[in-house]
Amino acid sequence: MTRTPLLLALGLLPILATSACNAADPAASGAQAMPSASAPSDQRPFATTEVSRFDQPWAMTFLPDGSLLVTEKRGKLQHLDLASGQKHEVTGVPKVAYGGQGGFGDIILHPDFARNHVVYVSYAEEGTLDTRGAAVARATLALDANGGGQLKDLKVIWRQSPKVSGEGHYGHRLAFGPDGKLWISSSERQKFDPAQDMGSNLGKIIRLNDDGSLPADNPFASQGGVAAQVWSLGHRNILGMAFDANGKLWAHEMGPAGGDELNLIVRGANYGYPIVSNGDHYDGRPIPDHDTRPEFAAPKVTWTPVISPAGFVIYSGSLFPQWKGSGFIGGLSSTSLVRVAFDGDSAREAERFNMGERIREVEQGPDGALWLLEDGSKARLLKLTPKA
Repeated sequence: MTRTPLLLALGLLPILATSACNAADPAASGAQAMPSASAPSDQRPFATTEVSRFDQPWAMTFLPDGSLLVTEKRGKLQHLDLASGQKHEVTGVPKVAYGGQGGFGDIILHPDFARNHVVYVSYAEEGTLDTRGAAVARATLALDANGGGQLKDLKVIWRQSPKVSGEGHYGHRLAFGPDGKLWISSSERQKFDPAQDMGSNLGKIIRLNDDGSLPADNPFASQGGVAAQVWSLGHRNILGMAFDANGKLWAHEMGPAGGDELNLIVRGANYGYPIVSNGDHYDGRPIPDHDTRPEFAAPKVTWTPVISPAGFVIYSGSLFPQWKGSGFIGGLSSTSLVRVAFDGDSAREAERFNMGERIREVEQGPDGALWLLEDGSKARLLKLTPKA
């Protein structure tokens, strides 16, 4: 689907109030252009059990004792005891800028959490003059005997720069890599140009030390400023990152009208947005495809129409041995769970399961079960286990 390259006056492009992760998004419908057939619920290889419900959940992470931390977009952190089903609020969450796609975001554990009890959270925060941006903070998790607790000594270690207007495309997914570094997805806030501007950390994947300091071996470290944070650039809206068993980082991002992507993230690479994309602008204007500009890293999988990817895990458990090494992506507009198969540096959609609701988050539990969080109010937490 090669198109004639179009000279884009990017600074004049309209900024949209919504994107594919909102139900009202013009691209938030449909499935992959050549999708695998969705298995009917009675033919799915897993049983689905509702465990709990949450108000606009965004992310979850398991604690070493098997309990679960769940972020809610309005600004609450919930601790769920899976044995008893009891849910308790953890206080000390930073004030969030709730609205649009903004609010409380991701939560992950420090690699040495068992010793230091340090967690990392991401969220949208207010700026001046009606601006907002994502922030990442680290804190000590102190749970109490009743199942609640507090985030103590919370310290912001990273911020999007600059803060801009609007309430979309924060990204702010978090991951720790095998190198012990903290990885952050920083989306382009629906502003297009910053994804290619090394004076901004928008539209980039960020790599930091666990305390927020800058690794000396980052690809643009010599440039200083926010460029020194950057590992890769030219991204739109990354809502899922995961490392495979070989230490390779994979990330998916929402395209515009079409062109959702799964990318293999390479040190210093430029993924081309908004100069190239396998989708178009929402008003119908074309964007040149990746194959017109080979200097930009091309996605390994694209979806048109979109799946609206959110949440991502590469499965390493034994409960579903047939899926070991597969990636699982939640679909918002596609209301699906998408399985991706990897072959070295290549990937493809292997299966798609219709879940009937927007899927916001995907995690692997300690016993190898797959766990899903639906999107929106009264969203279900689902546990997926093999059928008997």
